[in-house]
Amino acid sequence: MRLVFAGTPSAAVPTLRRLARDHDIVAAVTRPDAPLGRKRVLTPSPVAQAAVELGIPVITAARLDEEATQRIAALQPELGVIVAYGGLVREPLLSTPDAGWINLHFSLLPQWRGAAPVQRALIAGDAQLGASVFQLVAELDAGDVFASRVVDVPTGATADLALEALAIDGAELTAAVVSGIAAGTARAVPQEGEPTFAPKLSLPDGLLDWSQPAEQVFARFRGVTPEPGAHTTIDGQRLKILEASPATDAEPLEPGAISAAKTAVLFGTATAPLAVTRVQPAGKGAMNAADWWRGQRAAEGVRAGS
Repeated sequence: MRLVFAGTPSAAVPTLRRLARDHDIVAAVTRPDAPLGRKRVLTPSPVAQAAVELGIPVITAARLDEEATQRIAALQPELGVIVAYGGLVREPLLSTPDAGWINLHFSLLPQWRGAAPVQRALIAGDAQLGASVFQLVAELDAGDVFASRVVDVPTGATADLALEALAIDGAELTAAVVSGIAAGTARAVPQEGEPTFAPKLSLPDGLLDWSQPAEQVFARFRGVTPEPGAHTTIDGQRLKILEASPATDAEPLEPGAISAAKTAVLFGTATAPLAVTRVQPAGKGAMNAADWWRGQRAAEGVRAGS
């Protein structure tokens, strides 16, 4: 089929590469270059970089406006495929490809409609994650579903690793749906069940609440790592928590209390402590948590959340 692909982050790249093996991708639509790194160097999106490597023309658009619609329409695509582009597809673009648009979404719809499905699912402590390919409609993530797949994620995986696993499985799922649409055999069914929603995360979502049980604290850590980043406060200063795991064999600590261990720093919760192995203090680089704690001179009364 003649496809137009829309996506931006690295999670969209496996689908772009997979579809390029079997179909004619007439353009890859992606968001503009973004400043990255400490020097804030303008850098093309992962999708833009992959498209150039594959010899696919790139359309850069901050939003899918009239100009973008005209450029896409001129290419006469038969189907649009979108994976985490970062903007809405509205009419008349929604109806521009002959078969409309399909969307790879990283949840088991209708669960977790919205911008941060994997992150919100991890924060909620969901036992399973998944991917769904559905027909794009005007309502947010509400179209009929062609196919879905449950994906097992490694125990304790943070959002970036979970999304990496989903992106690979989702690419194969999307390729199968596109082949079905090309053959005229694909059938979509309405979503069933009560929707839940996954709005974009912001910095306050990363604040860890040590008064919660360890399971909930760790679930939030997983969901907000690496973005927007898990953090706590120490004497009013933000401390990013970069690596952590439950310390189920450690003695309990009061919520927010901090104690040194052999290879980690223990932070107390309502149940078992959380073992923190890597941190980033405000205005400094990432460091071993034990080194950071020694630098605090284990000051009496220092607590997380203070």
